[in-house]
Amino acid sequence: MSRKPILLAALVAILALILAGAALAGPNRKIWCAGNLCVADSGGISPKKLPRHEKAPVTALLNAEISTRDGSHPPAFESMDLKIERNISLDSVGLPTCRIGQLKATSSATAKRACGDATVGSGEAEVEVAFPEQAPFRSTGPLILFNGGTKGPTTTLLLHAYVNVPAPTAIVVPATVTRIDDGRFGMRIQATVPKIAGGSGSVTEFELRVGRRFTYKGQRKSFVSASCPSGSWMAKGEARFVDDTALHIAHVFPCTPGS
Repeated sequence: MSRKPILLAALVAILALILAGAALAGPNRKIWCAGNLCVADSGGISPKKLPRHEKAPVTALLNAEISTRDGSHPPAFESMDLKIERNISLDSVGLPTCRIGQLKATSSATAKRACGDATVGSGEAEVEVAFPEQAPFRSTGPLILFNGGTKGPTTTLLLHAYVNVPAPTAIVVPATVTRIDDGRFGMRIQATVPKIAGGSGSVTEFELRVGRRFTYKGQRKSFVSASCPSGSWMAKGEARFVDDTALHIAHVFPCTPGS
């Protein structure tokens, strides 16, 4: 399998903190299926033990597999709309920012040179491409997540990939993370995924670590923070695919309350 940069495309940020579980080893693995399509989550956040009343720095591991029951080429991911419990939060104030224009038509190396100071996550993804009358092929490569800045309650994240399926193409996917006040939920993540390889490409697996420690005005900060007042937290929402399949996600993740 060739190791080429590729698009995870907004399963951004996306399935952005939603596929976080309770431990990086993924003991809280869960599988959602709708019709022929299945998504398996084995992600997590670290550390598992968190304060009850104050949020502490964490690193989120987003790790998922997309497959079909019959082994056929999976439909492409199209969009997502997810809500995250208010015990998880993002803070990008004080971080350098990156603009979409700095990332378009660039390789991963060039993107890092242009916006390296704004990096908030990195990882790897696998995509399967199935052109008509050709055997499907897969390719893997690195993912880079950049801070696009915060305006009001909304933080923009930019996922960059340099897709080689089959010709090298730079793709930048923006995702929005918005603070909300909706009962137990305090964050909403939304994204729409562009076509990969003219619509013939589908993400089949990805792993993305999201987290950044930094200092702003003498204060030590963390891009992702979390607390654990009750021993669990929840994510719910919907992921849609181009064949009109919709996966309704509702996942309760355990955590260990500290002092």
